[in-house]
Amino acid sequence: MRVDYDKLTDNEIIELISDKDDAAMEFMMKKYGGIVKKEIRTVYIIGAETEDLTQEGMIGLFKAIRDYEPDKGAAFSTFATLCIRRQIKTAISASNRKKHIPLNSYISIYAESDEYGSVLADDLEAETKESNPEEMIIAKEQQSVLINRIKSELSPLENKVLGMFLDGMSYADIALKLNKTPKSIDNALQRIRNKLSK
Repeated sequence: MRVDYDKLTDNEIIELISDKDDAAMEFMMKKYGGIVKKEIRTVYIIGAETEDLTQEGMIGLFKAIRDYEPDKGAAFSTFATLCIRRQIKTAISASNRKKHIPLNSYISIYAESDEYGSVLADDLEAETKESNPEEMIIAKEQQSVLINRIKSELSPLENKVLGMFLDGMSYADIALKLNKTPKSIDNALQRIRNKLSK
């Protein structure tokens, strides 16, 4: 018998998953995969593909589904977001211990407070710093130079589009806000990607 998961609550679907319903697990992974995409937009990785952090984010989502307890009072989406952020943070911390070489360098594009009052980007930035004060100053200067270089390479429109995109806005929402077509926003993001890859 085919189950229509769209008509079930998250709690009901998670109960099915605990009863070994693989299709329910697949449904939840797809349903909340967008949170992973939104969270990895806050981190720019030098020398690695975004797939590296996407995979870590999906692991965080899997853990959220596995560990969620409805009676704790938090909505699943809130719990999932926290688990995804923690998994990404853990992956970057591990990379700083040389476990994952491609993740060794990253730059936080902006800081974002989560529902629990912590600032993810600041936490991540702090974890990349060595205890040597000289290295801390150099790392801060390099980050500032790179962010300024990115801003100077982009046109005013591209800077606006990038900021809105990193805030999680869709192409259509950005287009509406800037009075442009979605195609022009897509073109701007393609130019941004090309410039950043250089």
